[in-house]
Amino acid sequence: MIYLTRVEHFNAAHKLYNNNWSLEKNKEVFGKCSNENWHGHNYELHVTLKGEPNPETGFVYNAKTLGDVIKQVIIEKVDHSNLNLDVDFMKGKFTSAENLAIGIWDELKPHVETETTKLHSIKLIETRNIFVEYFG
Repeated sequence: MIYLTRVEHFNAAHKLYNNNWSLEKNKEVFGKCSNENWHGHNYELHVTLKGEPNPETGFVYNAKTLGDVIKQVIIEKVDHSNLNLDVDFMKGKFTSAENLAIGIWDELKPHVETETTKLHSIKLIETRNIFVEYFG
């Protein structure tokens, strides 16, 4: 089994806020992330596929094609966007890194999986100190 990872970057704003809670409770739980005027991150997205190399190409998946798919399916939707307001696959969800990674998985999976190649993981780096990984 070979694992292929493509790395892409995007910038996006969001706010973590539970409308069922008071302002004080939101600040207690989410801190600065509940800022009423939003806040942003420079995200780093790692998309990893797994499979066996194709005997005709030597590729598990063409890395350039993978980059093109990620850009078309994900980056064009999220880059310089407000995750709470602008991104269709995040509507009605808390825009935590965890939920964003799951949303990215769900969006990408039908576009990258083949008979011999499977989506292995999404790693989403939100800050130098925080990242999440999702394995479906």
